Amino acid sequence: MKVAIVHEWFDSYAGSERVVEQMLALFPQADVFGVVDFLSGSERAFLGGRNVRTTFIQRLPFARRAFRHYLPLMTLAIEQLDLSAYDLVLSSSHAVAKGVLTGPDQVHVSYVHSPIRYAWDLQHQYLQESGLDRGAKGLFARLALHYMRLWDCRTAAGVDLFIANSAFVGRRIRKAYGRDSVVVHPPVDVQSFALQADKDDFYLAAARMVPYKKMPVLVEAFARMPDRRIVVVGEGPDLDRCRKLAAGRPNIQLVGRQPAAQLRHYMQRAKAFVFAAEEDFGITLVEAQACGTPVIAYGRGGARETVRPLDGSDAPTGLFFEQQTPESVMAAVARFEEEAGQFSPLACRAQAERFSVDAFRSAYRRCIEDAMGARNAAPPAPPRKRPHLAASGGVLSLQAVQRGTGDALQTGGPTGSVAPVR
Repeated sequence: MKVAIVHEWFDSYAGSERVVEQMLALFPQADVFGVVDFLSGSERAFLGGRNVRTTFIQRLPFARRAFRHYLPLMTLAIEQLDLSAYDLVLSSSHAVAKGVLTGPDQVHVSYVHSPIRYAWDLQHQYLQESGLDRGAKGLFARLALHYMRLWDCRTAAGVDLFIANSAFVGRRIRKAYGRDSVVVHPPVDVQSFALQADKDDFYLAAARMVPYKKMPVLVEAFARMPDRRIVVVGEGPDLDRCRKLAAGRPNIQLVGRQPAAQLRHYMQRAKAFVFAAEEDFGITLVEAQACGTPVIAYGRGGARETVRPLDGSDAPTGLFFEQQTPESVMAAVARFEEEAGQFSPLACRAQAERFSVDAFRSAYRRCIEDAMGARNAAPPAPPRKRPHLAASGGVLSLQAVQRGTGDALQTGGPTGSVAPVR
């Protein structure tokens, strides 16, 4: 069996690339495709020496520094990858990878990190944060995103099985494509995060400092709590704003981007990990729990699936706040300190192990086997009926249309109702 693995772009080794790494572990014979490949030599190890077959965007001017600016062209580029020789196509998609072209005798399983966030439910937030909510550039951006939504819906029909990285993303898939999905949480290397039961007296926040991560919200909250210390790891566009909020506040320590080993050290020692973003899944929340560190998180998105809350759980591993505001964070921290005895490092560790690499491989393998089995067991399509249109008094008979195109329409419910066959 020939297998192709398709990923959007290879420019760093992060969460979605870890999924590709495990796909390759399960299918070591697979060929790898992507829109572009600009991985540095130090980050290529997970590919096992494989070359990535790329698109024409790889060769466009300034692509290395600004390939994301070619996003409107990526819908065309991904369709130019010739995968006709492969029996099984596995895509890892958060933008365009699921749009590769496949034939009726090929099986396409798409692991979706999210439908294109900035084209769907986060469009307005994206336009505002990037300054594209007005003017000629804003109009062009809206038109481009409108086109991408149409393309995204159309190409969903080419996927045989959708796998969502969380139930939250599964709801996005249902909303955007009208398709069901199977939830397989992404792999987390929990074995690299050792449990430490003894904690120091500080909180930890770690994320890229981009607007949707809401890092300034956390910094402002702790600026109002001078008796509680926080270490903030990360860099990005919001770093200057965080610095201004933290100025003159000795309880707030901004340490910038840190090596992985140092971040693990902080996670192991922190009394709690604080997180204000609405994430599709949230790998860092699992990593913190693997260290035995409870989580204080915004109670939306993937956090609801990775953290056992204080209310209604025999072994809670964290608690949630309901608004992305300093006041809501402050209230959650105060409650955490009141209920600190409820959180066990061992319970946190046990929760994290539910999302291990082995758990991912087992669940993902079953999905592929099911998809291949469904293809092999599918009966041949019935012969196509020729339309027979009957008219009465110049009015076309709906019943005749239904009989004539029975392979495309089915009736159900009240007489005359028509629904597409799925």
